[in-house]
Amino acid sequence: MTEPILPLGRRIELPHRGTTFVREVAGPPGAPTLLLVHGWVASAGMNWFQVFEPLSRHFRIVAPDVRGHARGLRSRRVFRLADCADDCAATLVALGTGPVIAVGYSMGGPITQLLWRRHRDLVAGLVQCATAPGFVPVSTARVAYQAWMLGLATAARGAALAPAIPVVGIGRARTRRLPAWVAAELRRHDWRMIVEAGHSLSTYYAGRWIGEIDVPTAVLCTAHDRAVQSNLQRAMADAIPGATRHDVASGHLACRRIEFADPLLRACDEVADRADRVGLLG
Repeated sequence: MTEPILPLGRRIELPHRGTTFVREVAGPPGAPTLLLVHGWVASAGMNWFQVFEPLSRHFRIVAPDVRGHARGLRSRRVFRLADCADDCAATLVALGTGPVIAVGYSMGGPITQLLWRRHRDLVAGLVQCATAPGFVPVSTARVAYQAWMLGLATAARGAALAPAIPVVGIGRARTRRLPAWVAAELRRHDWRMIVEAGHSLSTYYAGRWIGEIDVPTAVLCTAHDRAVQSNLQRAMADAIPGATRHDVASGHLACRRIEFADPLLRACDEVADRADRVGLLG
């Protein structure tokens, strides 16, 4: 994989929070804004490199690195998805975007769900990709996974483990086989925060309130997903009032394929049109 041409990024100081990093594309004059929130162990560049250009023909794009990931905000606090949602809100306020269509991929799904719940004035619509309101649905598996992740997170915090932590199969040997630009992004991670993010994901469950979402929503369901079960994605689409579903014949890494751009663009256009008709985009 050759290194893609990524939008320029810049660091933004968020009052009382820290410094974050955002990639931006201006888009057409007056275009709605998409907030693109990436998945776990990724970065904005890694997650969205295939779609920046096609989406920018229709939308302004704001794509931050989530805290602990790549150039994202650093904190000594324990990683919380709610803090990531608040980081996104502070970024939108700093940029003066007004209400946005929040697009979340994998871990970005819970972050954008929480952004809607905690900052409703900033969210005009949602696009949920390869994600769910809970990632470990079976209680016995959830308890075991949470215990394992908590132990790893505690060890990472106490020992300040190096970026060789073998989380999701990414160790030194595998990193050497990755494209150079991807390996460089991974080396920027704060791996203590990455591990804590994994634990936070294992405890996340929005099933009690996901049906309260009241903005136009589209769900891109990755039909061959082994990381986030497709039945959980479909159930989320059914639970959100008025949500539409777009099936993508790919696995959890659908975002790395150029074919992902077309269904994502259709979903974003659809949500933006619906949000505009009911006056949510201002």
